[in-house]
Amino acid sequence: MLTKRIIPCLDIKDGRTVKGTNFVDLRDAGDPVELGALYAKQGADELVFLDITATVEKRKTLRELVNRIAHHVNIPFTVGGGISSVEDVSALLQNGADKISVNTAAFKNPQLINDLAKEFGSQCVVLAIDTKKEEDGEWYVYLNGGRTKTDKKCVDWAKEAVDLGAGEILLTSMNHDGTKQGFALDITRTLATQLPVPVIASGGGGTMEHFTDVFENAYADAALAASIFHFKEIAIPDLKSYLKGKNINVRI
Repeated sequence: MLTKRIIPCLDIKDGRTVKGTNFVDLRDAGDPVELGALYAKQGADELVFLDITATVEKRKTLRELVNRIAHHVNIPFTVGGGISSVEDVSALLQNGADKISVNTAAFKNPQLINDLAKEFGSQCVVLAIDTKKEEDGEWYVYLNGGRTKTDKKCVDWAKEAVDLGAGEILLTSMNHDGTKQGFALDITRTLATQLPVPVIASGGGGTMEHFTDVFENAYADAALAASIFHFKEIAIPDLKSYLKGKNINVRI
């Protein structure tokens, strides 16, 4: 049985780690290199670094920062933000990233997913989906860091992306992001049961029980969280011990 992964996420703005609620009201959470090294030491399975304003500001992810991170962590890490070409990905991988995350650029140009999968392999391509449940009960895709609504349903886009070569889905519920009220179990379960690739649940993790829920009841392959780790509300070793006690297969 595959182990369930715990993944701290570091949203980066102006070279600093930040965290908000429902994608707004950002506050400083520390130096991303220091935090990444700490989480690796504590037993995180992977890390995700997202340059959250790169797409909006139309610039490239901070390659120099990626290089610094690579010298301080010994676990796989994914980098996203402003990635729109094979050349972008090549530069990030050369600087030490293990996987890359694409979001807005892939939605606007789905062929990008296919190009990246062919060049670097599907295992390297993570599709990040920011999704929001609307009044009609459907989950829709949002772009540009949650600023732009689309008419495409989350499930449809996820299936399309996997067909094009995405090897993993990073699913963030905008309704749950930063609320610490629990993950979006319904949409996570839908993707996890309908897709042949791993699904990372993101948005809403606030207690250890929430992680149990998303693994046992929504079949997520990994759970991603930010503020509870950044602000030392839950320690990764404690979380893993708790999950192990619930018979959830995690790497200790």
